Amino acid sequence: MKKSLLTGLLIAAGSFLWAQKGESVFQVKEAERIISFLASDEMRGRKVFSPEIDKAADFIAAEFKAAGLQPMNNSFRQEFTIVRPKFISASASFDGVSIEQKSIIVITCAAQFKADQTAGYEKVMISAGANLQAEARKYARGNKNTLVVVDKSFANSFGNLARLKSSMFKTNTNTVFVIADALPTQWSVEAVHEINEQKMANVVGILPGKSKKEEYVIFSGHYDHIGVGRAVEGDSIYNGANDDAAGTTGVIMLAQYFKQLNNNERTIVFAALTAEESGGFGAQYFSRQFNPEKVMAMFNIEMIGTESKWGKNSAYITGYDKTNMGEILAKDLQGTTFNFYPDPYPTQQLFYRSDNATLARLGVPAHTISTSKMDVEPHYHKPSDEVKTLDLDNMVMVIKAIGLSSKSIVAGKETPTRVKVEELR
Repeated sequence: MKKSLLTGLLIAAGSFLWAQKGESVFQVKEAERIISFLASDEMRGRKVFSPEIDKAADFIAAEFKAAGLQPMNNSFRQEFTIVRPKFISASASFDGVSIEQKSIIVITCAAQFKADQTAGYEKVMISAGANLQAEARKYARGNKNTLVVVDKSFANSFGNLARLKSSMFKTNTNTVFVIADALPTQWSVEAVHEINEQKMANVVGILPGKSKKEEYVIFSGHYDHIGVGRAVEGDSIYNGANDDAAGTTGVIMLAQYFKQLNNNERTIVFAALTAEESGGFGAQYFSRQFNPEKVMAMFNIEMIGTESKWGKNSAYITGYDKTNMGEILAKDLQGTTFNFYPDPYPTQQLFYRSDNATLARLGVPAHTISTSKMDVEPHYHKPSDEVKTLDLDNMVMVIKAIGLSSKSIVAGKETPTRVKVEELR
């Protein structure tokens, strides 16, 4: 009995020491310093493609460097280019037979495209009865030049594949979709597009793991907002303090915290993602840099600057029932006064509306943590979303709880169950 009591006391003491180490970073003054810059009027709402969002990215990169993170690929700025092709014309021939223009869709970043059987393209067929959209996305997002012959049974829905051009990242590979009966022996395709390129950047830093370097735990938040818009009571700057300078502040403070702990067995990735408000391009590009099987968990932090519907020391997890991640977090928070709850706004489909969704669709236990009362949030997407409207004391407690609750996942002792992709909408 005495031995058991002593063992219990030692375990409790160890947990207490763990909880204390590194917690000095969770200071309201530090949170205020970070969020006050990101949500200042000078940032003019951090809209994509604005000079101000570049300033915000530089600030975040400097914070990651100061925290002691390593860049993911030589730079903290994960730059990429979105390509928006405007279709002009297309023609094709299969074994000497001309193909109608409406039966040709070329996914390319080249203004003048031309290819034939000598170009080394892989040839594949999407047969009748297949999931056309899923198969087409797979080939369009691959890293090979591919000729995809689509069965004629898909003629009525074939045109929808042109939507694949709406979220293209700059690449040297091409995907050609053609409606036909069979794979051709001799073929040629030409297409002309007007190409418009737009540059974006995520900001990404890492803490390499010790024993499980090839396994990743991600902490993310989006740093863009909607910029300058319609004035309300004379204010036209949509500062985006809660949405989502708050989440970005959390990511920076967690980077500081885990660097101080310096005991992560898994590699931790800290990501400030761009363009969440305008298509989710940052999350899409970021997700393509990982083998999803190696991503053990994603904590996406979104709008944590106000109290949740349960009051202080609480937050909710979107898609709570899709993995057991919430149960793991609750276990690691035992002995504290903080509680995570399932998303109370299921009709709003929040699980699909933030940057966690891209990796979740690949099976990753990727969830968004938030406190926002989405049914009555008074400052959502309004110029009044300013730092003065936030509860910074509670926000820091939320950030601290995320750090504490992730300890067993970061340590490689717990691994959440995977999202069942086939059950997602």
